[in-house]
Amino acid sequence: MSDHTIKATITAAMKDAMRARDKERLGTIRLILSEFKRIEVDERIEVDDARALVVLDKMVKQRRDSADQFEKAGRDELQAQENFEIGVIQEFLPTQLSEAELSAMVDAAIAASGSTGMQAMGAVMGQLKPQLQGRADIGAVSKLVKSRLTA
Repeated sequence: MSDHTIKATITAAMKDAMRARDKERLGTIRLILSEFKRIEVDERIEVDDARALVVLDKMVKQRRDSADQFEKAGRDELQAQENFEIGVIQEFLPTQLSEAELSAMVDAAIAASGSTGMQAMGAVMGQLKPQLQGRADIGAVSKLVKSRLTA
């Protein structure tokens, strides 16, 4: 296994957090690693970078949903904790794409699919999802694709 994998980077960050005695950061990193371990045990596979990006993306989405719920309930301390965890998890994701880059990728995928209208939605998203995993919110991308295909 290469030392430049996402999993290796997260393991190194865990060691750094232990040395720094940063309990909050350490707790979040351990959550990430425990999710990787759960997948490895349940599915009897080694988590590679592609799967790690999917897992990290899912964890960020879950925390955003929770933060929204806590905000609506007026639980500011719990919302702050979720936002902290989002920040830690996003450190291990690739840099997010700008609106212009995302728009250009969507336009290229629509052109490559060769068809227009909503019937092209699956083909366009199938082409975009592997390229965008961890670099953009797939839900927002889906809305952008839908608006372009219906326009």
